[in-house]
Amino acid sequence: MANSRPNRDASNAPPFRPHEYVVVARRYRPQSFDELIGQEHVARALSNAISTNRVGHAYLFTGARGVGKTSAARIFAKALNCVEGPTPAPCNRCDICQSISTGDDVDVLEIDGASNRGIDEIRQLRQNVNVRPSRERFKVYIIDEVHMLTREAFNALLKTLEEPPEHVKFIFCTTEPGKIPITILSRCQRFDFAGIRPASIAKRLQQIVEAEGVSAEPEALELLARRAAGSMRDSQSLLEQLLAFAPERITVADVNGMLGTAGEERLGALVSHLVQRNAAAALGELDAAVQQGVEVSQLMEQLLGFLRDAMVAAAGCPGEMFLYSSPRQWPAVAEAGQRLGLETVLAAMQIVDHALARMHYSAQGRVLAEMALVRICGLDDLAEIAGLIAQLQRGGLAGPENVPSALPAPAAAADSALKKKPEGTGLREGAEPPQAPPSPVAARGDAPGTSGLETPPRPSPGLTLSAENAMELWSRVLASLAGFGAEHAKHFARVAVTGPNRLAVSFRPAYTFSKTVCERPEQKAKFEQALAELTGQRITVEFTLREDAPAASEKTAPRVVPPHQRRLQVAQHPMVRRAAELFGARPVRVDDPPSERDQST
Repeated sequence: MANSRPNRDASNAPPFRPHEYVVVARRYRPQSFDELIGQEHVARALSNAISTNRVGHAYLFTGARGVGKTSAARIFAKALNCVEGPTPAPCNRCDICQSISTGDDVDVLEIDGASNRGIDEIRQLRQNVNVRPSRERFKVYIIDEVHMLTREAFNALLKTLEEPPEHVKFIFCTTEPGKIPITILSRCQRFDFAGIRPASIAKRLQQIVEAEGVSAEPEALELLARRAAGSMRDSQSLLEQLLAFAPERITVADVNGMLGTAGEERLGALVSHLVQRNAAAALGELDAAVQQGVEVSQLMEQLLGFLRDAMVAAAGCPGEMFLYSSPRQWPAVAEAGQRLGLETVLAAMQIVDHALARMHYSAQGRVLAEMALVRICGLDDLAEIAGLIAQLQRGGLAGPENVPSALPAPAAAADSALKKKPEGTGLREGAEPPQAPPSPVAARGDAPGTSGLETPPRPSPGLTLSAENAMELWSRVLASLAGFGAEHAKHFARVAVTGPNRLAVSFRPAYTFSKTVCERPEQKAKFEQALAELTGQRITVEFTLREDAPAASEKTAPRVVPPHQRRLQVAQHPMVRRAAELFGARPVRVDDPPSERDQST
């Protein structure tokens, strides 16, 4: 390149001519520790290591793409080999600093781990480390994407990495440290590079556009910074496109038009329709966005980001924790989170995330987005439902007048069940009808007035367990209870009294699992508690299986096995399998053995 110093600071870098143009991400690459934006902890640690003469022999830089790992490695190499060093502040004027900045230095070797991942390349590296640097203090190996090395290559590097020559330094860069063997990690000093905050990215972008002689709306640069998701290189690549798209002035409309995203007003209108549960208006807003050139997938990603910030607001966090919304949107985001509620926001986020995942494998992206919007509009107020469930669990809803229509009151369910009295309940003619079961408040023994509702009186203890009313009592118990155990208890076959205050409930063999569920200690305790409230006595419940054989009419006919399935079963027989191995044969027909009657004839 004709330019002797392509990496210039944003404050004094003039625009390049087309024939020697260098992309923005390379031209404004950080050249000193002070320019490492968002990685102050790494810059401080490396600077102090040089100042105190505590430089290690191997370093591992980890982090997402575009956060400055390779740039920090180059700066560290310059700090070690600068003619004025070792120094935490390399001069960037000497030939060594400039050659390291351009990647042309013979003693600072940058190796791509993805294309040099084999054991042969590492063996060659082991041979070369013993050769002293040609003109500098240290020979520095920068291996990018080091996690791409093979297991054999890592093993070949172990000994050299642990005890390298004194003139060699290793710097490994990776985006996936979990793929690096622990034996390598234990030999390196690890530095984790964090994602860069949008405010810091926007500030750097402002410096770049000023150096390029271009004006830009601050909102446009903020939008680019949020879009980069913590990557400085991604933001600079987007800025590169905008400089070609709008060479004089960059506006928010330019950013949205280039990225295919919706503006804040359209996104806010879409969310407003979702909050109001207006599916027609939401679909109309989506159609208008598509007509303006907005990508459906981009719009759904924006919606997911908006809902994420609404979730943060609904959880009680301040606006400074928002990641995808500008400060102008904070009031709208907070209002949406408050009106939807945390549970509804979470459900909406799951719907949008599921739609985005399916869009990657479907050609009907718009249809999937429309389905997601309609589903969000159809969500109920989940926070209210959660509150009702919590009240029911606490026993706060005792009467039918306090229970929603979708949730029938236990007393009403019990009355309905008693009206449909099964045959053989043992209820004698002229006897008094059974009383309704107690409310959940009474069942828990809460004192009157604790929930604002009057506690109904407990049933009379005059009803005793007998062979005549055993079925009646058990039916009333099942009518007063609900849940998993009560549903399985309804599969009982017979109820009998086996002793004083002992009730035996039997199941048919086909309902063995139901018997097991009812025998669980917590379920059995519920049944015995309900019996105690009905009779005023402690009654023990036993669950058994019927031992009597089923009647002839109940016997089921033998299951007819299809011919192909019988051939598959026979093919698994050891003798048949051995014959198949020896002769390559396979069963084509299965004949039943002759019965005794056939043999006699």
